[in-house]
Amino acid sequence: MASSGGRSRTSPDGTSQRRGQAWLCASGLQSDIVVDVEQMSFHLHKFPLVSRCRRIASLVERASREDEDTCDIRLENFPGGTLAFELAAKFCYGMKVEFTPCNIVALRCAAEYLEMTEDLANQNLIERSESFLEEVVLRNWSDSIAALQSCPNFYPMAEELGLVDRLINSVCAKANMNDSSRRVWPMRGQRALQSPGGSLLWNGISTGARARVPGDGDNWWYEDISVLSLTLFEKVVLGMEAAGVGGESIWGAVVHYAKKALPGLHRRHSGREPAHSHRKAIVPANPIVQENEQRILLETIESLLPLLKVGSSTRFLFGLLRLAIILNASSQCKSSLEKRIGMQLDQATLDELLVPNYSHVEETLYDIDLVQRILDHYLMLEQNIPPESDEEGLLLGSPSLCPIMMVAKLIDAYLAEIAPDVNLKPTKFIALAEALPDYSRFLDDGLYRAIDVYLKAHPWLSESEREMVCKVMSCQKLSLEACTHAAQNERLPLRVVVQVLFFEQLQLRNAIAGSFLVADTVGASGRQLGQQHHAGPGGARQGESWDDSLEVGQKLKDDMGKILARVSQLEMECGTMRQEIENLHRAKKPVNPLSKAFGCKMFSTVVPSTGEVKRGHRRSLSGSLGFTGEQV
Repeated sequence: MASSGGRSRTSPDGTSQRRGQAWLCASGLQSDIVVDVEQMSFHLHKFPLVSRCRRIASLVERASREDEDTCDIRLENFPGGTLAFELAAKFCYGMKVEFTPCNIVALRCAAEYLEMTEDLANQNLIERSESFLEEVVLRNWSDSIAALQSCPNFYPMAEELGLVDRLINSVCAKANMNDSSRRVWPMRGQRALQSPGGSLLWNGISTGARARVPGDGDNWWYEDISVLSLTLFEKVVLGMEAAGVGGESIWGAVVHYAKKALPGLHRRHSGREPAHSHRKAIVPANPIVQENEQRILLETIESLLPLLKVGSSTRFLFGLLRLAIILNASSQCKSSLEKRIGMQLDQATLDELLVPNYSHVEETLYDIDLVQRILDHYLMLEQNIPPESDEEGLLLGSPSLCPIMMVAKLIDAYLAEIAPDVNLKPTKFIALAEALPDYSRFLDDGLYRAIDVYLKAHPWLSESEREMVCKVMSCQKLSLEACTHAAQNERLPLRVVVQVLFFEQLQLRNAIAGSFLVADTVGASGRQLGQQHHAGPGGARQGESWDDSLEVGQKLKDDMGKILARVSQLEMECGTMRQEIENLHRAKKPVNPLSKAFGCKMFSTVVPSTGEVKRGHRRSLSGSLGFTGEQV
């Protein structure tokens, strides 16, 4: 028996005393039984305990047969420990015991352990605790959460008694009601259980819980369930799915829980920061939180997320993915996060896409393979049939066209951001640029910018490698500004420059044809106005309109004359370039002429790196066309 010496402490109601590791009932009678629970010895009396507790009665009977002088029993693995047994002992003595949502699970488990059934005494502890559960706790959201929060301290008995399932079902039913009808409680019958101050009453005793009032918001329960342990939270989320709670509500609850449970996840990280700074910011600084626990937590959260597209969620998903890479989560978890991001890649930003490379195998600054896999997942979800085109090659309307164009713009910006990396191989750059279909880019200006930055950062590339990089770009889809810049760009291979000039000549000829068409239309309109002016009373307005039309037609003719002069000069420069190419390669291989296009004779001779045309030809050619673009 534990020593009863030491400093004593009397309970507030004066019914018991604590002396060190001893608990004494202040009834004035000599105790005749000692009950050891954990490290505490309770000096009690047989009759109050035996009359209500079948297990203690059995242990007392067994101890009396072995030793008639003393009655010392020990309760092993008592649920709730000394505090729960103290409440049960007070109940046996008829003392006032306050039932609260925080101790109801402890009282119910203690009553079950001690076998305090109705056949021993009326309104025994099992019946009283069950009554409080049904009438108060299970009818109120906050009380159910508080009771559920205490359940981990009483495993496995709380699960065996069905307390966990009952509390979870209560929480899920109320969450489903809130999700469907958008109403807040009190529940039916709760009004009669409220005190004037708003707290809940049971048998006239305040439980300390406050009733919810309208105006708390539809998602106030996110914070309430975030206090649960991971095991209970997982059970609650799965129960909500079975109860029919909406996927977006479950998504919001899981995200709220993750931001509280995973340190650093809610912070905004820029992908331009070095990898070691991310590791310091994301890995929890608390030494108690082990890396393995964080990994299990992250994998569980990922598995609980509904598989749906939620707006403005890419930042959260990228945060989970970065943390999964740092904690070395399972490949299934990382792959699932990549697929989730791929579902909504059109909503991502460039900073989110710049995931630092945490691998020691790859030497690039950013994880390019990761972006490639995410893009592949996105393209798998897109329709493989490209959008229809009209006779002129213009893209027609398509419901999936706008998102994929946004993705193409994002990838082009990503390519321009990673292009200065000297460790980026041409094969990876080309693979990522060619992954998107042709119809995803209306213009290739963004791709041209990325190519130019890449060639500037990799001056050691051979001519063939530079041509391979430039092949991912269509010169026909460059804007006039991009063509002007490309014609003067000395980093581009000669063949690409020739193609740019050829397509610009083609655009000029199309512009001339369009100008003739407009001039004919304006002339016909002017003649019609002139006939109306001479045929009848048209007034000064008709005469002025006719004169204006004649002036517009004359201006168009002057502009067409200037364009024709520029085209002629362009053809002369192309002929000069062709002659230069023939002179350089006449000794090596014959020149195969291309078909004539709009009167400009051009040849597609492969120019080796040793036979580059002099820079003066490019400058004179661009100068004749009036190019003023600056080098990147």
